[in-house]
Amino acid sequence: MKKLIVLVFAALFATLVLAQEAPDVLVKRVTEEVLDIVRQDKNIQNGDSRKAIELVDAKVIPHFNFAHMTALAVGKEWRKASPQQQQQLTAEFKTLLVRTYSNALTSYKNQRVIFKPFRMNPGDSDVQVRTEVDQPGNKPVQLDYSLEKLDAGWKVYDVNVAGISLVTNYREQFGQEIRNGGIDGLIKTVAAKNKSLEGNPAKAAGK
Repeated sequence: MKKLIVLVFAALFATLVLAQEAPDVLVKRVTEEVLDIVRQDKNIQNGDSRKAIELVDAKVIPHFNFAHMTALAVGKEWRKASPQQQQQLTAEFKTLLVRTYSNALTSYKNQRVIFKPFRMNPGDSDVQVRTEVDQPGNKPVQLDYSLEKLDAGWKVYDVNVAGISLVTNYREQFGQEIRNGGIDGLIKTVAAKNKSLEGNPAKAAGK
């Protein structure tokens, strides 16, 4: 009986793995789902940050690996942080990115996302999905997603906007904060930033 149960769970796990979406399919599906909701939700278009955050939490957050993103943004100092500090910093960085992404949604003005040809070799576990944001009256903006394959499926660990890596962009800022006040100082700075954004979500687009 034990062997039968093990085989059943093994088969179920294999089915789930095989059923995982390809990274480009995942990015396209989530992007289109989010934009479809924003197009139909006048409150988000008019700047309702609460609804935008709820949308990001429901549709976007599950597909990001914030622990990896935070570790990359902190750099070599990450290994010196205690598990508790790593957990706190990941939570605060996640909140900051959620507010930034949500602010972008409230600024939606009929932008269109174009998906570039995707290439992936068998066995690849780290890929990039390239897209372009077409903005009426403005130049298109290159928007690329770096994804890694985990047991739970493909997860985004970096976003590249117009040739600038999000985690690399934050690494310089975080490095300065760590030099000034250590890991705890960085946690306090990011937490203070998040608190300030609660009353003024439009500031989320800034640094």
